Amino acid sequence: MTDVVQRLCEAIQANQKNQPTRFVLMNTSGNRNRDLDEPISFSEALIVGLIRFLLPPHSDNEHAADYLRTEVGQNHPAIEWAAVRPDSLVDSSVVTDYEVHPSPTRSAIFNAGQTSRINVADWMARLITEKDLWEAWKGQMPVIYNRE
Repeated sequence: MTDVVQRLCEAIQANQKNQPTRFVLMNTSGNRNRDLDEPISFSEALIVGLIRFLLPPHSDNEHAADYLRTEVGQNHPAIEWAAVRPDSLVDSSVVTDYEVHPSPTRSAIFNAGQTSRINVADWMARLITEKDLWEAWKGQMPVIYNRE
């Protein structure tokens, strides 16, 4: 994923449009936003470290978001981005109420919430197309949960 994000960003820059291109990355609530103070317990940090070591896709998700945060940054002239972090994905056939937060409100390991794939798709589509919503969340890593 990191290589894809990097190549897409390079292609966007090479295209040289008059206005920035919006880029939305689907990530995971298990990836902490290192720009914010998102504390986790020692046991959760240990388990995430094991997941990072044993499941390379998790580490790749972290690196992809870090590329946007650190290489593209907040003030890139050609790229504006957001990294959407759903919690445990579930299937649903209809959009239901959901909540979006700047940081996780629960433990991704020990108290995971649920997020339906259709709610993630709805949120991402709204994020890309609604100017005020985009302005509120660009350059951030919002976490999305189904409303309980």
